[in-house]
Amino acid sequence: MVHVNIFDTTLRDGEQSPGVNLNQLEKLEIARQLERFGVDIMEAGFPASSQGDFEAVRAIARTIKNASVTGLARATQSDIDIAWDALKDAAEPRLHVFLATSPIHMKYKLLKTPEEVSQIAVDMVSYARKKFPHVEWSAEDASRSDLDFLVQIITKVIDAGATVINLPDTVGYTTPEEYGRMFRYVRENVPNIHKAALSCHCHDDLGMAVANSLAAIENGVTQVEGTINGIGERAGNASLEEIAVALNIRKDKYPYTTNLVLKEIKRTSDLVSRFTGMKVPANKAVVGKNAFAHESGIHQDGVLKNTLTYEIITPELVGVSSNDLVLGKHSGRHAFKDKIEQMGFELSSEKLNEAFQSFKQLTDRKKEVTDEDLFTILIDIQTAAVDVKKYELVAFQVQYGSANLPTATVALTTPEGVHVETARTGSGSVEALYNTLEALIKEEIHLTDFNLSSVGRGRDALAEVHVKMTVNGTDVSGRGSAQDVLEASGKAFLNAVNRVFFNQTAMVKQPAAL
Repeated sequence: MVHVNIFDTTLRDGEQSPGVNLNQLEKLEIARQLERFGVDIMEAGFPASSQGDFEAVRAIARTIKNASVTGLARATQSDIDIAWDALKDAAEPRLHVFLATSPIHMKYKLLKTPEEVSQIAVDMVSYARKKFPHVEWSAEDASRSDLDFLVQIITKVIDAGATVINLPDTVGYTTPEEYGRMFRYVRENVPNIHKAALSCHCHDDLGMAVANSLAAIENGVTQVEGTINGIGERAGNASLEEIAVALNIRKDKYPYTTNLVLKEIKRTSDLVSRFTGMKVPANKAVVGKNAFAHESGIHQDGVLKNTLTYEIITPELVGVSSNDLVLGKHSGRHAFKDKIEQMGFELSSEKLNEAFQSFKQLTDRKKEVTDEDLFTILIDIQTAAVDVKKYELVAFQVQYGSANLPTATVALTTPEGVHVETARTGSGSVEALYNTLEALIKEEIHLTDFNLSSVGRGRDALAEVHVKMTVNGTDVSGRGSAQDVLEASGKAFLNAVNRVFFNQTAMVKQPAAL
């Protein structure tokens, strides 16, 4: 059995998804879960892209002990130096440096000849190896590059010290047969290829990212890159959970192993979905809510007789529980603490107390408290910034009736500690609330997207709201949850606005993607 390393780029390429904006606390929580999931390498960000991204990468590098933490860098000394400052405290620091190699990129984007590109790649890999024990070099747009040029430049960067060679399908253009053939050609023609590992990185523009990744593995790749839920720029990246389960279920076809803990798949998927605001489609393979649902009478009959008739993946394999009713009104603090530890959360004493109080308040209003409810409470508390100036909701009231003009009254505390309140109207109750909040907040705000969903089922389910907006010209996102739809809406609005004050979010989107 051949071992394949898993390179997760959810926190870098995944965060480049339009509208996704994670703060440092959210990135840390995702990083901890990726560590539990068992990824070998996690790309924490692009340190040179912004101060926020630099701080987040440094915090992750100092926290994660059981995975190699890497950061992306352009082929410039300044990017490499900044990346080293962010990553030098990691248990196993590594650098991911990239440079385009396709004719169209070299001619129109880089404005350089192939010879110039080759020399830059060699110089920057050589420079990076003076700092980093591991250097991955990526040939951006490799799938549209000349194969003989790839052979030449790969040979040179390996001699310069590259330990991993990544050949990405940057624009999601290639097919499994073409992609596999490219790796096969490189293996057969690069004389020193045995000195470096081969890696693949696929985008999903034509819907073939997972298939292309599997084709690469079949042709000698020992590192596969992707994201949780397949998020990323444009149509996204290869879904790591799909690749992992495919390798597991089809061992007869794919004699490869990974270090991934498959039962952590659902939890990891849910965490990324909640923080990014990118809902997982119901029919998404492996993690969609319909992945194990059978509506057809013929299918139901077959599954009841033998699950293997229509169910090739068991829910338990990926961490889906058939019964997630957990705690109730009379559950004590000890049982609560045990449960959240089972769920993979590590809370300080202060946050544990806060979470327990929120749980108790929920049990007074909700008959059944599920894993999903607890998950929502815990991620809100775990990622709440402390000692940060922000707008805080003191109280609100909304008057609404079919024959009346919706009116909202809101009281806030400003980041300067001033109590303010006012009232505004709107065409609906949410608009009235948002008009009032906007009137109280001095920042320039423009709402671009509003999404409402329920956590779990039933009339007493928690409401979860995700919003996207521009605050003072900066794109931000926010989320909020509560049993009341309007309260959840208000929380999401303020959560987005307050991200401006956190100074922990990479407010500048990365300038390039592989």
